[in-house]
Amino acid sequence: MNYIFTNLLGTFILDEKLTVIDSLPFKSVEEYKNKKKSEEKLQKKHDAKPLPKERLLQVLLLFKDAKYYQDFYQRNLELTKEGLKNAVNEDNLIMQAIANINELDKISNTMSKRLREWYSLYYPELSEEIEDHEKYVESVLEQERGAATFGADLGAIDVEEMKLLAGRIISLYALRKQHELYLQKIMEKYCPNLLELAGATIAARLIELGKGLKHLALLPASTVQLLGAEKALFRHLKTGSRSPKYGVIINHPLIQNAQRDKKGKAARMLADKLSLCARLDFFKGEFKAPDYRKDLEGKLA
Repeated sequence: MNYIFTNLLGTFILDEKLTVIDSLPFKSVEEYKNKKKSEEKLQKKHDAKPLPKERLLQVLLLFKDAKYYQDFYQRNLELTKEGLKNAVNEDNLIMQAIANINELDKISNTMSKRLREWYSLYYPELSEEIEDHEKYVESVLEQERGAATFGADLGAIDVEEMKLLAGRIISLYALRKQHELYLQKIMEKYCPNLLELAGATIAARLIELGKGLKHLALLPASTVQLLGAEKALFRHLKTGSRSPKYGVIINHPLIQNAQRDKKGKAARMLADKLSLCARLDFFKGEFKAPDYRKDLEGKLA
């Protein structure tokens, strides 16, 4: 009885004593991927049977010979390179983009606070007038200070240095907006339902916290609701403190606009629909997010 065996090097025909009596070596990794052709050719020629599992170890020992090492190394290297290239997908791109948005938020907030302190030496009233950091930074660049200010009369060189900082902060806000547009483009095809219902930033953070769209789609709605609130949840479990009602979805307009005593209910309902959206996107289902949004808006009105 003859047996057929295939590895990275080729397809081999072995006799009962596991001696190689015929073979079709692979010239490339592509030939290995299309190994069925060589297997069918040799199987038909020798009427060979699949190698029994209990004899596999014996056959593997045949290829311990040093003459096979270089070929095995080269083919494994090619497969590894290809595997690494193919492993990069939309999840990775989304996670990197949203991670950088998170970093940009931290940096721009820190720098905006520093600008407020610095520029308040010159024009303190502006910080009281404008709470939003981005609008404040824009005003530093565009607005002249009031004549009746309590600020110090600093020289042009001092004010210019403050405005230089403001310009750098504005560029960070511009980069953040560009990242959001980038996320929008990726997610329009990759997860349109999640994008439509959650928005680019929240949807991306859910994918990041869920470790990818596939894993997110498999999570129960109750877990989706609390993604981003892990520290509060662990504190609740450890100390008995108040249980969190929501994680990153707290920033969703449906929750922001809900009455205070209904925010928890809004979070549960939204998480349920977001969970459905993730499943629809992963399993390539219909585009139902607009219907979900309309349903939620009606119930939470």
